[in-house]
Parts: sequence; structure tokens; C-alpha cells
Amino acid sequence: MSYVEVPGAKVPIRMWTDPSTVEGGAMQQLQNVATLPWIKGLAVMPDVHYGKGATVGSVIAMQGAVCPAAVGVDIGCGMSAVKSSLTADDLPGDLSRLRSKIEQAIPVGRGMHDEPVDPGRVYGLPTSGFEDFWSRFDGVADAVKFRRERATKQMGTLGSGNHFVEFCLDETGSVWLMLHSGSRNIGKELAEHHIGEAQKLPHNQGLIDRDLAVFVADTPQMAAYRNDLFWAQEYAKHNRAIMMGLFQEVVRREFRKARVTFDPVISCHHNYVAEERYEGMDLLVTRKGAIRAGSGDFGIIPGSMGTGSYIVKGLGNEKSFNSASHGAGRRMSRNAAKRRFSTRDLEEQTRGVECRKDSGVVDEIPAAYKPIEKVIDQQRDLVQVVAKLKQVICVKG
Repeated sequence: MSYVEVPGAKVPIRMWTDPSTVEGGAMQQLQNVATLPWIKGLAVMPDVHYGKGATVGSVIAMQGAVCPAAVGVDIGCGMSAVKSSLTADDLPGDLSRLRSKIEQAIPVGRGMHDEPVDPGRVYGLPTSGFEDFWSRFDGVADAVKFRRERATKQMGTLGSGNHFVEFCLDETGSVWLMLHSGSRNIGKELAEHHIGEAQKLPHNQGLIDRDLAVFVADTPQMAAYRNDLFWAQEYAKHNRAIMMGLFQEVVRREFRKARVTFDPVISCHHNYVAEERYEGMDLLVTRKGAIRAGSGDFGIIPGSMGTGSYIVKGLGNEKSFNSASHGAGRRMSRNAAKRRFSTRDLEEQTRGVECRKDSGVVDEIPAAYKPIEKVIDQQRDLVQVVAKLKQVICVKG
């Protein structure tokens, strides 16, 4: 489908979904965003759902301002995927050992490495840039500087919630490695710090929703936020790169006789800010639950832990600010999923996938998410499908 326009206070709201299917709270959030004085455009992806301040699945283009809550608290969260030389024929009948080896190599939940990972010892990882990156930690907000030791040990870890590591097959039988994670706790603390700082500023006192507080250009507060924002986005990118290297090492060891090789890694943020130019204007484009889909850009759009995912290539549709959805999107809250579904339901819906099937992940049950095929179909003018993947192993945070 193409987009549908819904009137907004300052700009029309372009929606790549049927507006009647959007929950009331999310629609109200979109209308609230459209009242901001600095807004120049608002695009809504088919995976849209209610979030804090701004909806998940929204692309907000502003001039001279940025809203920290419209980035999300997991700054730089995103995906990485890589195609390997392995095929389905190389896999053992029992995948539990491989899942166990992945969990041993990559700490999940609140876990961290005993010592910081040495990038020079990680398979396929360029080591340049890490020293400079960590030297710039001294310039981030004082509120998080005492977290450096934890941040270094959490680099290369998965986290919790909907973060995952997956071993997948495409429709030709080729094996792909894929993962989803962000800037861990350091990104969350930076985000919460700056959201709090923005809410104190005088120009934000009359906003319709205090969670939409912004920083404006040419102010010390904006400069501080931009510094920390871009640092956290880089942290998330390095975090995924280290995890992918550790994942590849596991696969190379477990399939030593196959002499596994890998294509270049595809990586994309889906909670971030970028400086981009549209219609002659320099804008700050916030993608919260959305990926960049410029012409030729590779992207990753995951479904749930039992349905599969898509590798896509962007079509460069400027009406969406060169964006596409970041996944299937939730259709019910975590608490609602826990009330409605049981571990038996989870077992049924993840049949054929080597994964956790206990009460701790019922909130991630496939039925809690929108159908990924429909989400893809609603954005055919934003991306073209390169490959469809189906997981055979899923490690959840």
C-alpha cells in the first residue's frame, strides 16, 4: 500500500497502515507530536504502537530541535545479520548444544563479561576506533561517568526484553546469523538523564505532553545531548559488532570441518537520530522503531520468535523520510500477553524452534506481535524483500 494522510495540527500524518487499526493511545501520541512547533514531518510505519512520549514505529523530522523521548531509552538499538556458507544440510538434528554454546559466549539479561572483551581477539572485528571511542567517554554526562566499568563489561552482551540472537535459514537453505540489541544500560541511563533535563527547560513547560520535551539548536543542553546521543549510538553499534564476532566464532568452532565463511555483515539502527536534508531543509530525523531505507540501503525487519524475519533493500521513498518499519510491532502489551497466554501456548507457537519455552518469555510469544507478512506488505513502496529468514534457534535476553 501507499500511505494515508491524517490531518495533524502542524503537519499531515503520513501513515503506512490503516488508521482505524491504530490503538487510541498511539493515535493520540501521533496527534500530540504533530503539535510541536519545530516539526516538519511525521511518518508512521505499519508496526506502529504505543510508546513512552512518542509511538514506536514513528519517524519525526524536526528543524532545529530534537525530542529525546522520540529516540527511546535504548539509544541506538538495532539489528545485525550475516549470511554464512553453511546450509541446512550441515546442521545436526539436535540444536540444543549450539544454542548452549551461543549462550555461553554472549551474556544475556543483566549478565556481563567478567572482563571487557578485547576487540583484537574477536573474529572479523576491525579494532580501529575503539580506543578513541572509549576516550570520549570522559565527555559524557557526569551522571553516568561512574558507570564506566559496567559499560565496558556490558559491551558485547545481549540485554533483556525483546533482544535476541538467532540462527536462521533462508528460503534457499542458507544459514544466517542474526541479532538484536542496543546500548545496554549506559544508553538507557543517558536517555533518562537527558529526558529529565529537557523537561526542566522553560520552552517545554506549555507542551501538550511533558514527555515530548525537546532540546533546541544552539544551546548548551542540545550540544550536551547530541554528544551523548551520538556516543551511545556508537556504543550500540560496537556492542552488536562484538556480539556478532563472538557468534561467528561459536559457529566456526562448532562447524570446524565446514570451514565456514561469511558475507559482509548487515547492520542498522532503529532507535536513533540522523542529520538529513529534505525539501531544501536540514532536519534532525528521529527514527523510533524505524530503520533507514534510502535507495539501496540494506535493512533488517524481524518478526517474532516463531515467525521469521526479512532482509530488505530500501527504495528511497522521501515521503517516509527514507524509512521503513523496524519489525512486526506489538499488538498487545507484555502484561496483556502474560495474562492471555500460557507456556503451553508458547510451546505450540514456537514449535520447531530451539529456544526457551518457560514463563519468563511468555510476553514474547508470537501472538503478541502483528503478522510480519502483513507489515511487509504494507510497505512495498518503501522496501523490496531480499531474503526471508526462519529461525531454528532463538536465544532470548
